[in-house]
Amino acid sequence: AILKYADQIDLALIMTVYPGKGGQSFIEAMMSKVSTLRAKYPDLDIEVDGGVKPKTVDMAAKAGANLIVSGSGVYKADDMAMNIATMQRSVEQYGNGKAGDLLSPLRSDKE
Repeated sequence: AILKYADQIDLALIMTVYPGKGGQSFIEAMMSKVSTLRAKYPDLDIEVDGGVKPKTVDMAAKAGANLIVSGSGVYKADDMAMNIATMQRSVEQYGNGKAGDLLSPLRSDKE
Protein backbone atom coordinates (compact mmCIF):
# COMPACT_ATOMS: atom_id res chain seq x y z
CA ALA A 1 0.00 0.00 0.00
CA ILE A 2 2.85 2.41 0.73
CA LEU A 3 4.26 2.14 -2.79
CA LYS A 4 1.19 3.93 -4.09
CA TYR A 5 2.14 7.01 -2.04
CA ALA A 6 5.91 6.70 -1.69
CA ASP A 7 6.64 9.55 -4.09
CA GLN A 8 4.66 11.89 -1.80
CA ILE A 9 6.37 11.15 1.53
CA ASP A 10 9.65 12.11 3.18
CA LEU A 11 10.00 9.01 5.35
CA ALA A 12 8.61 5.49 5.37
CA LEU A 13 8.30 3.67 8.70
CA ILE A 14 8.29 -0.11 8.51
CA MET A 15 7.19 -1.78 11.74
CA THR A 16 9.25 -4.89 12.43
CA VAL A 17 7.10 -6.00 15.37
CA TYR A 18 3.37 -6.01 16.06
CA PRO A 19 2.59 -2.55 17.51
CA GLY A 20 1.65 -2.22 21.14
CA LYS A 21 4.12 -4.06 23.34
CA GLY A 22 7.84 -3.47 23.83
CA GLY A 23 10.51 -6.16 23.79
CA GLN A 24 9.09 -8.20 20.91
CA SER A 25 11.16 -10.19 18.46
CA PHE A 26 12.22 -8.68 15.14
CA ILE A 27 10.04 -9.83 12.22
CA GLU A 28 12.58 -10.62 9.51
CA ALA A 29 9.86 -10.99 6.85
CA MET A 30 9.43 -7.19 6.85
CA MET A 31 12.86 -6.81 5.23
CA SER A 32 11.35 -7.56 1.83
CA LYS A 33 9.26 -4.38 2.20
CA VAL A 34 12.37 -2.40 3.08
CA SER A 35 14.28 -3.83 0.10
CA THR A 36 11.42 -3.13 -2.29
CA LEU A 37 11.11 0.47 -1.12
CA ARG A 38 14.88 1.03 -1.32
CA ALA A 39 15.05 -0.37 -4.86
CA LYS A 40 12.22 1.85 -6.11
CA TYR A 41 13.06 4.96 -4.04
CA PRO A 42 16.84 5.14 -3.46
CA ASP A 43 16.68 8.60 -1.83
CA LEU A 44 13.77 7.92 0.53
CA ASP A 45 14.44 7.79 4.27
CA ILE A 46 13.37 4.33 5.43
CA GLU A 47 13.08 3.69 9.16
CA VAL A 48 12.53 0.37 10.91
CA ASP A 49 11.02 0.17 14.38
CA GLY A 50 10.72 -2.89 16.56
CA GLY A 51 13.08 -5.59 17.76
CA VAL A 52 16.11 -3.67 16.50
CA LYS A 53 19.21 -4.75 18.41
CA PRO A 54 22.87 -5.33 17.53
CA LYS A 55 21.92 -8.84 16.33
CA THR A 56 19.23 -7.56 13.92
CA VAL A 57 20.39 -4.11 12.84
CA ASP A 58 22.69 -5.37 10.05
CA MET A 59 19.76 -7.17 8.46
CA ALA A 60 17.68 -3.98 8.48
CA ALA A 61 20.50 -1.76 7.24
CA LYS A 62 21.51 -4.18 4.47
CA ALA A 63 17.89 -4.32 3.34
CA GLY A 64 17.97 -0.54 2.93
CA ALA A 65 16.93 1.03 6.23
CA ASN A 66 18.88 4.21 6.88
CA LEU A 67 17.12 5.07 10.15
CA ILE A 68 16.27 2.85 13.12
CA VAL A 69 14.34 2.93 16.37
CA SER A 70 15.60 0.75 19.20
CA GLY A 71 13.97 0.60 22.62
CA SER A 72 14.88 -2.56 24.50
CA GLY A 73 17.95 -2.96 22.27
CA VAL A 74 19.31 0.03 24.17
CA TYR A 75 17.56 0.12 27.54
CA LYS A 76 17.90 -3.58 28.32
CA ALA A 77 21.55 -3.75 27.26
CA ASP A 78 24.40 -4.46 29.64
CA ASP A 79 26.38 -1.78 27.80
CA MET A 80 24.01 0.84 26.37
CA ALA A 81 26.78 2.94 24.79
CA MET A 82 28.23 -0.08 22.96
CA ASN A 83 24.82 -1.13 21.63
CA ILE A 84 24.08 2.39 20.39
CA ALA A 85 27.50 2.71 18.75
CA THR A 86 27.27 -0.75 17.15
CA MET A 87 23.84 -0.02 15.68
CA GLN A 88 24.86 3.46 14.57
CA ARG A 89 27.89 2.08 12.70
CA SER A 90 25.78 -0.58 11.01
CA VAL A 91 23.31 2.00 9.71
CA GLU A 92 26.14 4.28 8.64
CA GLN A 93 27.90 1.48 6.78
CA TYR A 94 25.07 -0.54 5.24
CA GLY A 95 22.23 1.98 5.21
CA ASN A 96 24.15 5.13 4.30
CA GLY A 97 27.23 3.80 2.49
CA LYS A 98 29.92 5.19 4.79
CA ALA A 99 33.20 3.38 5.42
CA GLY A 100 36.49 3.57 7.30
CA ASP A 101 37.21 6.85 9.07
CA LEU A 102 33.72 8.15 8.28
CA LEU A 103 32.14 5.60 10.65
CA SER A 104 31.35 6.71 14.20
CA PRO A 105 33.71 5.36 16.85
CA LEU A 106 32.70 2.48 19.08
CA ARG A 107 32.03 3.53 22.66
CA SER A 108 31.40 1.61 25.85
CA ASP A 109 29.84 2.26 29.26
CA LYS A 110 32.74 0.23 30.64
CA GLU A 111 35.42 2.75 29.65
